[in-house]
Amino acid sequence: MPPVDWDAASYDRLSGPQARWGREVLARLDLAGDETVLDAGCGSGRVTEELVQRLPRGTVVALDSSPAMLEQACRRLGRYQGGTTMACRVRLVQADLLDLSPAHLDGAAPLDAVFSTATFHWVTDHDRLFANLRALLRPGGQLVAQCGGKGNLASVVETVRRLGTERAGTWLYASADETAERLERAGFTGVRCWCNRELVPFPDREALADFLQTVCLREHLGTLLPEERRSFAERVAAAMPVPAIDYVRLNIVARAGPA
Repeated sequence: MPPVDWDAASYDRLSGPQARWGREVLARLDLAGDETVLDAGCGSGRVTEELVQRLPRGTVVALDSSPAMLEQACRRLGRYQGGTTMACRVRLVQADLLDLSPAHLDGAAPLDAVFSTATFHWVTDHDRLFANLRALLRPGGQLVAQCGGKGNLASVVETVRRLGTERAGTWLYASADETAERLERAGFTGVRCWCNRELVPFPDREALADFLQTVCLREHLGTLLPEERRSFAERVAAAMPVPAIDYVRLNIVARAGPA
């Protein structure tokens, strides 16, 4: 089956947990309001919009690899994209983080900061990812991020396996220690990494199935026929121990070292 893009409208509606965590991570950015910041994996733009509001004299480069997500983000962020009487405060860029270079940012690099939430676990080569991000930052520039960490979605993965499917998706859920080592190898300093558990309950199993279909099981469902996708998500939701997802969030705070 061909790759299935995100259902960005559904993600925008259902991603309350990710938006809440994103706001907490955003508070860790040290901003004066005039910086240039990359939102690495902007998704539908819910947290990006709050980042823009913290940069009244700055610029946000909102980057995602998904055309559907960028289209949804454009709807939300269009009023910040400039016009005849106002400066452009948001630039939307489609790119893969593993292929990212200063050329993709069309003069925006070196950046003052890279911000990212709910994205890095979708990238399976973190050494290359962090090296690419370091190359975009000025010395002393900030990297503030959060993604899925070791043990993330354990109950979902185990339930999918019990139903006879080995992989629910392709992720890298790294530990805090190995992430810190990778960041230091990539040239970051002042590195702090830690994990925290976040249990996300749902009102019923139908709501859980909606979330699984849109977010957690999207890659696996893309390998199924369209008429099989909803029923598989419902089977997983029904087989889960409780209507809740056991998230583990990996938090990252670091600075770019000398060039």
